Amino acid sequence: MTIRTRRSFLITAAAGLAATRANLAVAAPGEDRPPMNSDVDVRVTSRDNRYAAAPPLRWRQASARPAADALILEPAQAAQPILGFGAAFTDAACYVIGEMPEAARDALLQELFDPKQMGLSVCRTCIGSSDYARKVYSYDEGEPDPQLKRFSIDGDREFVLPIIRRARAINPDLFLLATPWSPPNWMKDNDSMLGGTIRRRYLDAYADYFVKFLQAYRDEGVFVNAVSAQNEVDTDQDSSMPACLFPQEIEVRFVAKSLGPALERAGIESKIWLIDHNYNLWGRAIAELDDPTVRRYSNAVAWHGYLGQPEWMQKVLSAHPDAEMYWTEGGPDYTEPAYPTDWVKWGRTFAGILRNGARCIMGWNIALDEAGKPKVGPFDCGGLVTVHSKTKAVTRSGQYWAFAHYSRAMARGAVVVISQGGPEPVAHVAARNPDGTYALVLTNAGAARQRVELRLGPRATEVSLPGDSVTTLKWN
Repeated sequence: MTIRTRRSFLITAAAGLAATRANLAVAAPGEDRPPMNSDVDVRVTSRDNRYAAAPPLRWRQASARPAADALILEPAQAAQPILGFGAAFTDAACYVIGEMPEAARDALLQELFDPKQMGLSVCRTCIGSSDYARKVYSYDEGEPDPQLKRFSIDGDREFVLPIIRRARAINPDLFLLATPWSPPNWMKDNDSMLGGTIRRRYLDAYADYFVKFLQAYRDEGVFVNAVSAQNEVDTDQDSSMPACLFPQEIEVRFVAKSLGPALERAGIESKIWLIDHNYNLWGRAIAELDDPTVRRYSNAVAWHGYLGQPEWMQKVLSAHPDAEMYWTEGGPDYTEPAYPTDWVKWGRTFAGILRNGARCIMGWNIALDEAGKPKVGPFDCGGLVTVHSKTKAVTRSGQYWAFAHYSRAMARGAVVVISQGGPEPVAHVAARNPDGTYALVLTNAGAARQRVELRLGPRATEVSLPGDSVTTLKWN
């Protein structure tokens, strides 16, 4: 049986747990089971290991009664598909990578995007300047230019476009989301890219700006799969960085009356994702998806994890079970002492995101230097990796190691499947890959556990979990 919505996924999980424990030896119709002699591949990140191979596990016949804290897998019950994992090609990130020696740069990009390595496959780029750029810029600066006669993406040709092209050459299936942090200055009520609100009279011109961007990138060999109307619609960031308030009524008007029709007229197939801000805007997401004129052009919501809880995505899915949820920004702080070792924090974060309906997870900057630069904004963000400004040495963040446990094990087209029970404080999420393999990621935020029982139909195995660790199990 396939569970078609996240709400029914969770209801079924809760209702079926007791029956599952009582009837583990009875197979669910059509349920896949590993053969008794199959190996379970084990990879561990802990104090002494980084995505290191551990001795494989073997399935055995399950005992009549599971352990009280056994972790139960029910792969016949599936939820949302997975699009993939990745981070952002900001101007800053592309500059930092682009300034590396050629051999080191190619090695890093190969490591990040090769499907046989990290396999990052869903990334974000900026339409103009974000707060992580060498300068504040748009593609049409200066006095009002509604006809966009000055439009130019020349500023992206030196670093951004070459890095994206190289990444997509390594992974041709790379999905790209593009997001603006601000319209050009002359479209804003404060005549600045820093803070402010877009002027309504320029919404159609702004839609044409998107079209020109998408066409210009396409002409450079970079197809953009999706766009969002505005990064973080509900804040002007105190006018301290490129930002723009985009009230609900403006986003509805822009998507339904300007951007959607403009893409349609131009024959551009890029999708439109809504909101691109924190979980606390779940009510706004429901209201926008309630609007039939919006639904003509968008059925997807992009989320950030800076405020609220991932469970709040369920509120949207309860109202709109066919909507698509995507997680598009969240990254580490380079000033935190745990920056290189906080894989447990991110492993648990990612589990919560996937268990609540999201189809992708994107970090923030792919790379920054050791001081979290270059930037034009006020925040202390760190990269997925750090590239030292002088030595060009690469340091991998705790978030990088958490991503490794997901992106290396869960392929595009995988579906999240029910996993429930398990000991506290172990977070878990499981997926079935298109090739029939399964992956289970276990994040242990507590002390070492010598034996955690895993049950799959009439089969069982046991795994030990180091303290403060992330462990991935994968089997055929």
